[in-house]
Amino acid sequence: MSGDELPGRESMEFNVVIVGAGPAGLSAAIRLKQVNPDLSVVVLEKGAEVGAHILSGAVVDPIGIDRLLPGWRNEEGHPFKTEVTADHFLVLGPAGSVRLPNFLMPPLMNNHGNYIVSLGIVCRWLAEKAEALGVEIYPGFAATSLIFNDEGAVIGVITGDMGVGRDGRPRAGFSAGMALLGKYVLIGEGARGSLTKQLIARHKLSEGREPQKFGIGLKELWEVRPERHSQGLVQHSFGWPLDMKTGGGSFLYHLEDNLVAVGFVVHLDYRNPWLSPFEEFQRFKTHPAIRHTFEEATRIGYGARAITEGGWQSVPKTSFPGGLLIGCAAGFVNLPRIKGSHNAVLSGILAANHVAAAIATGRANDELDAFDAAWRKSEIGKELRKVRNVKPLWSRFGTLIGIGLGGLDMWLNTLFGFSPFGTLKHRKTDAQSLDPASEHCTIAYPKPDGLLTFDRLSSVFMSSTNHEEDQPVHLQVKDMELQVRSEHDVFAGPSTRYCPAGVYEWVDVDGNVAASPEAKDVRLVINAQNCVHCKTCDIKDPNQNIDWVPPQGAEGPVYMSM
Repeated sequence: MSGDELPGRESMEFNVVIVGAGPAGLSAAIRLKQVNPDLSVVVLEKGAEVGAHILSGAVVDPIGIDRLLPGWRNEEGHPFKTEVTADHFLVLGPAGSVRLPNFLMPPLMNNHGNYIVSLGIVCRWLAEKAEALGVEIYPGFAATSLIFNDEGAVIGVITGDMGVGRDGRPRAGFSAGMALLGKYVLIGEGARGSLTKQLIARHKLSEGREPQKFGIGLKELWEVRPERHSQGLVQHSFGWPLDMKTGGGSFLYHLEDNLVAVGFVVHLDYRNPWLSPFEEFQRFKTHPAIRHTFEEATRIGYGARAITEGGWQSVPKTSFPGGLLIGCAAGFVNLPRIKGSHNAVLSGILAANHVAAAIATGRANDELDAFDAAWRKSEIGKELRKVRNVKPLWSRFGTLIGIGLGGLDMWLNTLFGFSPFGTLKHRKTDAQSLDPASEHCTIAYPKPDGLLTFDRLSSVFMSSTNHEEDQPVHLQVKDMELQVRSEHDVFAGPSTRYCPAGVYEWVDVDGNVAASPEAKDVRLVINAQNCVHCKTCDIKDPNQNIDWVPPQGAEGPVYMSM
């Protein structure tokens, strides 16, 4: 949307507009006010409150928080209560496990000195810090479109209209979205954000870069028996139930108060369309090395979201006319560490320094192109460069050989700043990685027992997800005929399996769920009210025929302590 389309729409002007109240956006807001308290800064958050849509492991490297808030350790009430005390790495087989010696792990993989936290709680704490400095935070407002000036620079964003019916027409109580204008706009909306996609396409920010890669991360929070709890224990594993050609792994993080976060990540470049990441996660919990932790325990939370995995060679150009990409919107996750929040904080600080300096010299709505080189020379770039070949080696050679080569490569990069592989390419997008269903065997998953393993719908209930039904569907299929002809007929309807929330169903002419993937005369039903905003469909659909866009503000999951 251009600036001349704004008459009649309520607008507000700020020095800096930030999209997303995650670690990157909030850190940028705090740093801007630290540098210049007179700057007007607003942060938009699509969740009902700060932290509602935040989902992460999370083990946090405090390097970013130390830089942003140097005295935080001496404050009461900070959320970093559980320091890592033990660090285990397991290789799982169908019936047993082997623990890898810690001395084999490259230094970057050491978690001692890090903290096990709820990232949602961390973000709420950061939001309090930001508001105390005068930052305005607007939860429940999803930024749905960008505002450009005549030269094509971003000059602001528009929040989504409220009260639009499923037919696209205003209902009673309709409220038009607001325009928030700024000298610069920072996009920190997380992995595979809708505005990020628009900017990458419009300004060709991915030209000369490798395709971004993603994983789907599924997480549950459990309250376990005291005798099975070990506060400060961090346990990672790979192997079973995934085969050696499918990338992924797991984590168990023992927080305070007998809480254990368990998660499972499946790399979305998997080839078999019969695979279900959700079902693999449920199977994982039945392993002898895992299940004892959760016996006689209570599951209290569930969620899922996409994770950027492409790393150094997949980060798009982070500057565009009028703003910057920060945090997971840029793709600053370190895959082998399963960490990105520290880099998100560091990127927010770095972006704020560049923005504040530009505004101080009278600049506005131009391109801060020095930022793109700056992050690569910073701690963010130095870290990502050391692990740049782990993902492509894993994808090419499978889990055992790929992880072995990746570990060797990390050691060589750490010790000598050298890799015998140079910088490997990812080659394919995750959507292009899926094979036709005829090339693979179906996978028979066991039925859930309701104690350790669960179905999708009961899991979605645990996420407190809610969407008003009478609104435009926010999962937009561009060509439904193509979806039937290809996604269903060729790939056997993988959307019913890769979605962790039961959003997609193929039904027959009578409206019943199709008895088999080979059924004819079917149509796709989209249960958008179940969506947990993981964005896997936007990434993995083989034809890139599904677009995830924000629903009405404040809707979606509510991850209060996840």
